[in-house]
Amino acid sequence: MSARTLVIASGNAGKIREFAGLLEHLPLTMKPQPEGMEVEETGLTFAENARIKARAVAAATGHWALADDSGLSVDALDGAPGVFSARYAESDPARIARLLQELGDTDNRSAYFSAALCIAAPDGSVLVEVEGRCDGVITTTPRGAEGFGYDPIFEVLGTGQTFAEMDRERKKSHGHRGRAFTLLEPQLHQLLAGS
Repeated sequence: MSARTLVIASGNAGKIREFAGLLEHLPLTMKPQPEGMEVEETGLTFAENARIKARAVAAATGHWALADDSGLSVDALDGAPGVFSARYAESDPARIARLLQELGDTDNRSAYFSAALCIAAPDGSVLVEVEGRCDGVITTTPRGAEGFGYDPIFEVLGTGQTFAEMDRERKKSHGHRGRAFTLLEPQLHQLLAGS
């Protein structure tokens, strides 16, 4: 089976590294989306946004494209930041500061990360769609130096650790993206075998 090109529909270097690590054992040549390409996320759900990005990048590159839309939903904030997780503020530290400020000293700190993954073909067809979820709580202060985004303030249920305190393997097994990839992988294997 020769390697097929899969374009990662993201400009986020951390996300591209994480995807490459999750898929490194498959016969794929991974490339980032074209430099400077911006796809407007107009969906109301993580799944809709992933689909929009995958279709746009696949059409632009002529290759299969894998997109994700993921984010943090906090119960006490009526699900915010949700699909606006990346646009909640201008940087990771600012997003964390805003979230902690809005939560204040509320007792209900339950939250969950969702990751919707979509692989689309250049003709616009959706080849695979899956969604993974990870439950946890928002800490009162950031902990750990690994990861990116909200990782330092999201403690995974039952672990006593934030994502930023976990090594890559542990985060992969507990994380929303890792769970989504566990659902994606058998379907991607079938696609590769059939192409």
